[in-house]
Amino acid sequence: MKRSDINRLIKAASASFAKNGHALPPHPRWDVTDFGLGDWSKSGLVLVNLAEEAEYCEKLMYAQRGMMIPAHTHKRKKEDIISRAGVLRVWVWANADLQGKQEFLLQVDGVKRPVKSGDHVDLQPGSRVTLTPGIYHGFESVTEECVIGEVSTANDDVNDNFFVNPDIGRYPEIEEDEEPLLWLLSDKNPGGKQS
Repeated sequence: MKRSDINRLIKAASASFAKNGHALPPHPRWDVTDFGLGDWSKSGLVLVNLAEEAEYCEKLMYAQRGMMIPAHTHKRKKEDIISRAGVLRVWVWANADLQGKQEFLLQVDGVKRPVKSGDHVDLQPGSRVTLTPGIYHGFESVTEECVIGEVSTANDDVNDNFFVNPDIGRYPEIEEDEEPLLWLLSDKNPGGKQS
């Protein structure tokens, strides 16, 4: 992923957060990824860690239309994914077999309802879906851009992300074609520069 694209996405996310009334803490921890697939416009996400505690975490995320977060699950993390602005489509599957049509219960806005593997829910601003360990999920913005919230149990991106596609890497390889606007979680931070 080019550093210029990372910088451009950080600027777009910052503008969207501000436009939609989401203030960031004094030293947010940014993450921008193409999931190691080389095309952030198809598989990508911008994340900002707002709270990182031993028991819980909170993130604010940003996606543009076409940016898909690939199918994955967690063994330990339980999370609420919330549309904060725009419409977010969340795809769900009962297991790693994305072709099956197994029925299971999914909690949307606090109410459990039956869904089948491969179904999706469209979250309007303020709506949320609760994803428990073992439910495979992926999501995408169906509007030009979407601000996404996450509240979850403690997050471990390195050891508790299980993607269906074995080619996916959580952090991108970065081509340094311009100076970083700020340092990412995955950067080796030589200058101590923060956002």
